[in-house]
Amino acid sequence: MAGAILALIAMKLFFSPHPLVIGVQIGALALMVWARVVFGIRSFHAAATPTKGGLVTSGPYRYIRHPIYTAACLLGWAGALAHFSAKALLCGVVLIVCAVVRMQCEERLVAATYPEYVHYKDRTWRMIPYVY
Repeated sequence: MAGAILALIAMKLFFSPHPLVIGVQIGALALMVWARVVFGIRSFHAAATPTKGGLVTSGPYRYIRHPIYTAACLLGWAGALAHFSAKALLCGVVLIVCAVVRMQCEERLVAATYPEYVHYKDRTWRMIPYVY
């Protein structure tokens, strides 16, 4: 995921002067910061393994299970669509595929660690409420 975003930045396909893109990316950054603050310092680890401290179900996690991945995808896709090209779209596809794979792996591990995850999963959406 980080590689796809870094590729967009390196190819100058991430940032855009268009107000809509700027708004989406600012909103995505706000979502990411909100999720990081609610989840706490324990969210900063590279492995897709569950952390100690209990299942987080407040803040943006009340509505979606993966707000940080959602924010990363919004950031990348806003830039990719603003610079509509084969390279940009390829980066966007890589970003989404990596996010989905990581989310599925994480969900299996979290469900094994926290039995209450099954109920949490039933009442929340993975990334986009009422869609996915």
